[in-house]
Amino acid sequence: MKQGRFIGKLFSRATLRGLFAIAVFILIWEVGARSEQWLGFRMPYLGLIPPPTDVAASWAGLIGDPSYWQSWYMSFLRVFGGFLAAMAIGIPLGLFMAVNKTFYGIYFPTFEIMRPIPPLAWVPASIIFWPTQELSIAFVTFLGAFYTIVINVLGGARSINKQYLQAAQSMGASQWDIFRRIVLPATLPSIVVGSAVGMGITWEVVVAAEMISGGGSSGGGAGGGLGFFIWSSYVGGSYEQIIVGMISIGIAGYFSSELLRQLGGFFTPWLKTR
Repeated sequence: MKQGRFIGKLFSRATLRGLFAIAVFILIWEVGARSEQWLGFRMPYLGLIPPPTDVAASWAGLIGDPSYWQSWYMSFLRVFGGFLAAMAIGIPLGLFMAVNKTFYGIYFPTFEIMRPIPPLAWVPASIIFWPTQELSIAFVTFLGAFYTIVINVLGGARSINKQYLQAAQSMGASQWDIFRRIVLPATLPSIVVGSAVGMGITWEVVVAAEMISGGGSSGGGAGGGLGFFIWSSYVGGSYEQIIVGMISIGIAGYFSSELLRQLGGFFTPWLKTR
């Protein structure tokens, strides 16, 4: 039964449309990149980048390179380390601000002042404050997801209809029961959304932080992360590898988001019935 569902999903219209769109995109990219050779004139923008066939050949040469996979590992480690720390701190903080007006009044103004500051603006300060570049990258990665998670959790918890809370109190429910049976389940969809958005921001931040800091504790050597892989490819003039690094980040971000979507569906099964 499960195998039949998987095959049906694999050959569904949505999947086929997606594959067709990717094929058309690669075809346009190939023609545009080779326009001067094939058409006699160079197409704007597309004519300046390597064609996908050259990118694929460069990628094939990197498959057996351990430093390439070490870059994947380092970026994944930094992303999930910062992301899990942001969830561990951000979710309780958002819930506590939602249920405690005094704490909300004290902390939220400071939170709102700090929130608009881009995480990348913290890179120079974090390099100064933290004893190692690895910790500075972890801190900036944490900030990439923290504010998004907190604001989504806070918004989800504060949007709960107060009549549900009053009805539970009138029937003798304790504060813990109200939190466990009403507040937390009602906030879970917002937690899932905030986590998915925060994951995307985390990948953006970690790549830029790796570029700026020189790959963290790797010192610019092998395994400096995908961000440093792109930067070192640019410095070395290997433009095909730049595209490889960009596509690698896209793939890594997709699988990270898909993992969160699957976990979100597991913890919020009632949303599937809508």
